[in-house]
Parts: sequence; structure tokens; C-alpha cells
Amino acid sequence: MDSAVVTASGELDMESADELRDGLADAIAADPRRLVIDLSDVTFVDSTILGVLVGARSRLGRNSGRIHLVISNPFVLRLFHLTGLDQVFAIHSTRGQALPPA
Repeated sequence: MDSAVVTASGELDMESADELRDGLADAIAADPRRLVIDLSDVTFVDSTILGVLVGARSRLGRNSGRIHLVISNPFVLRLFHLTGLDQVFAIHSTRGQALPPA
């Protein structure tokens, strides 16, 4: 599979971590070369979610896949900059930029 997309919205925290983890596991099981995680409608991310994303990167990385994040909220984007995770994930402002050309 060339690419898979997982979409999340609202506040992502410990309460939503299992749901996101399960969605990412399902997408990774399809063995995509590119996993797009669309966070464009996310308003808050806590450290639990950052751990879920890093864990997904590790699992996908075993298959030479790459994670692309879509982040439009400036506060969420700032969190990725402050934690250095903007150096770990490819970050895009729109889903169209994150997906490969057709």
C-alpha cells in the first residue's frame, strides 16, 4: 500500500490515546509506505499522544515507512517545535501537501 490516512480531531489526551493507538495500529498493519496522520482539527495534544505518535513511528519505521503529520493549529505546531518532534516527523499544513502526487 502506498499511503494510509488516520484522522483525529478535538483534544488528544490520555483519554483518547487508546483510540488513536488502535487506529494507527490498523493503518500500520496495512504496511503503507507513507502514513498521513491528519491533526488539522486537533486543538490540544498532551505528552501521552506524543508517545503514541513516536511509538507508531517506531513500528512503521521497521517497514521503511514514513509518517507525515498534518497540523494547522499554531499551538499544536509549536508543541512539535518545542519538543523537537518537528525534526522526527514530516509536518505539513494541509492533507494535500502530505499525500504523494497522484
